[in-house]
Amino acid sequence: MMRVGRSAASAPSAASISASPHILVVDDDPGICTLLAKVLAKHGYRVTTARNAGEMRATLRVGVIDLVVLDVMLPGENGYELCRWLSERSPVPIIMLTAMREEPDRIVGLELGADDFIGKPFSARELVARIKAVLRRAGTQLRTVHAPPRGTLLFAGWTLDIVRRELKSPAGALVHLTSGEFDLLVAFADHPGRLLTREQLLDIARGRTAEIFDRSIDIQVSRLRRKIEDDPKEPAFIKTIRGAGYMFTPEVVAG
Repeated sequence: MMRVGRSAASAPSAASISASPHILVVDDDPGICTLLAKVLAKHGYRVTTARNAGEMRATLRVGVIDLVVLDVMLPGENGYELCRWLSERSPVPIIMLTAMREEPDRIVGLELGADDFIGKPFSARELVARIKAVLRRAGTQLRTVHAPPRGTLLFAGWTLDIVRRELKSPAGALVHLTSGEFDLLVAFADHPGRLLTREQLLDIARGRTAEIFDRSIDIQVSRLRRKIEDDPKEPAFIKTIRGAGYMFTPEVVAG
């Protein structure tokens, strides 16, 4: 990830750097990635680049992203597929880069969740202007819901320490969780009030643990309920949405 800065005479403080919008550029062309990173950094953005779907997902798992600039033509999963995947899991806005200027191509992208398109070749001023406009529409409060939270999360008196990988009950007692149970709880706590299908839970947890796979999601949920619910048979925290998946109902706040 590139840490941005302006001239030495007007260098931003650490607080302003951390508050700068974080842009993820996904393009398999190293030259374009380098160019966009330099241009966006000059305009005060923090920038991370990714060359393919795997690198994009890895970044989303460990970082907080405010906007994704996504190329349509990528090796493996193309930009349209990644746009659909991302928009189904996150409110993070997406600007697609495309050499295709035909209206049907743009309509497909918009229907899949893209917020804007910019055709190649494009000017730096146009890209920055479009990014500013999309961020303004989205609001600075938006953060990717696919990225895991950092630090400590609090819900209904419980304390979930992401760094130490510890869970404390409202009474302050440590509650032992397996690696799979912990990562599943992180996935839920990172998406409060949101319906999560089994497939989404698998995808969110994938890469953090090898314990969660296929239908074992149901088994992990059952075990997790026994450890955090007052009545696992009538769960108050992890609700089953019949035929759809699960929803984590408590309000979650950062500690």
